[in-house]
Amino acid sequence: MPQAASVAPPSKQAPVSTTPTSNGTAALNAANSWTLVRTIKLPQPGVASVDRRGTLYVADQQNNIHQYGPDGQPLNTYSPPLPGHVAQLEAWNTTKMLVFYDDRQEVLLLDRFLAPITQVRIADFLDGMVRVATLAPDDKLWLFNESDLSLQLYDPTPQRLTLRTPLDLIIGRTKPDFRFLRQYQNNLYLVDRTSGIYVFDNLGNYRKKLPFTGLSFVGFRGDELYYVGSDNALHFFQLYTFAERLLPLPAVADVRQVVLGEQYTYVLTAAGVLVYRL
Repeated sequence: MPQAASVAPPSKQAPVSTTPTSNGTAALNAANSWTLVRTIKLPQPGVASVDRRGTLYVADQQNNIHQYGPDGQPLNTYSPPLPGHVAQLEAWNTTKMLVFYDDRQEVLLLDRFLAPITQVRIADFLDGMVRVATLAPDDKLWLFNESDLSLQLYDPTPQRLTLRTPLDLIIGRTKPDFRFLRQYQNNLYLVDRTSGIYVFDNLGNYRKKLPFTGLSFVGFRGDELYYVGSDNALHFFQLYTFAERLLPLPAVADVRQVVLGEQYTYVLTAAGVLVYRL
């Protein structure tokens, strides 16, 4: 079995072992196993995230943040005092949620009741433009500086950058389009829509690249990474065995993002959020 620390050099991609479906009937049965529990009307929803308790967070068209219970019941709403585009939500931390405003270049931390904890102005400590950001388990901030193509770690306690990993040699001559950043199980995943997913360890050291292109978001559950493929199926990638399995999505138009909770699955479309039980 390949180890989690296995490395593919920048010029090569990590191997992927695909597990084929047995037949078309099995795929059809899988698609029919989705049970719609609730429809949340939220026109043109933005990014979404789910926490460890199964609570769902979704940004709306006006960049308000809505909190829903696992079954889709509305709980709270956060309306920012200033306008700003919510580029990323990260709710996996047990006590706080990250909100990254890419246009304002600010990071906002909210508690589990959507009350503000603190706000970080990136321009106060970094020269350049941050494209994606996420929260580390120790409450530090991972940032990708698009201006100098570097991965940087910010420690809010001394209020300074403590780590910088240049990526220009790793990226090479490609024209990247970075969309998402997430730390999970001691690895950091940087999603480039153009060339794939760059994987780093928790110290920012490059490990490998996963050959999944055309993505703006990936999720994690257990030891698997998941994403929505162009075949209208949910792809699961085992992080340590590199095996892949597929789960056909229900017949829904314009699927923008899928987020998995422990008991429910949330399918974001142009009209809102569909809450399913599998």
